[in-house]
Amino acid sequence: MDEEKVSELVSSALNEKIEPVDILEKGLISGMQEVASLFARKEYYVPEVLLCSEAFYAGFDILKPLIGKSSRKPKARIVFGVVEGDIHDIGKNIVKVMMEAAGYEVVDLGRDVPVEDFIKAVDKERPDILALSSLMTTTMTLMADILKELEKRNLRRGLKVIVGGAPVNEEFAASIKADGYSPDGPSAVRLIEKLLSG
Repeated sequence: MDEEKVSELVSSALNEKIEPVDILEKGLISGMQEVASLFARKEYYVPEVLLCSEAFYAGFDILKPLIGKSSRKPKARIVFGVVEGDIHDIGKNIVKVMMEAAGYEVVDLGRDVPVEDFIKAVDKERPDILALSSLMTTTMTLMADILKELEKRNLRRGLKVIVGGAPVNEEFAASIKADGYSPDGPSAVRLIEKLLSG
């Protein structure tokens, strides 16, 4: 949870000529995997996870320019955003850091994202996964609109859509024909791995 300490350790590892990819995978990512386990066991809660994710990014930002795209190819590309009308993005940010820590490239559209912006992003980025988040019952119905629009514009083929957020559940995901539902970061990563391997 200590940004300064993480930055120091990353810099010192680089000075010792440890490969940036190894620092990322064996240091930062291993750390976030431990955070994910603690969160899943309810030993860590949202505030702790946020502090850890800030510390992760403090190290990640140092390494990012040093890691050539070729040396660590992302497992898959994910377009991620919070639907329009919803400005809550803490959950999305936690899930995003866990996705990145697991080796996925995340195109983060942010919060309060209109339906059309999701469609444009899918058309432009051609992701493997579209992840939709909502924390309000009043905005979660827009997830259905996004899926209908993807179908209408023939953008659904080969695309897996996952949904999450406080009011969302398995039944809702099935009712709007999403490919899966996840309640938190660790299970989102497991769900993505399952969908992509299947």
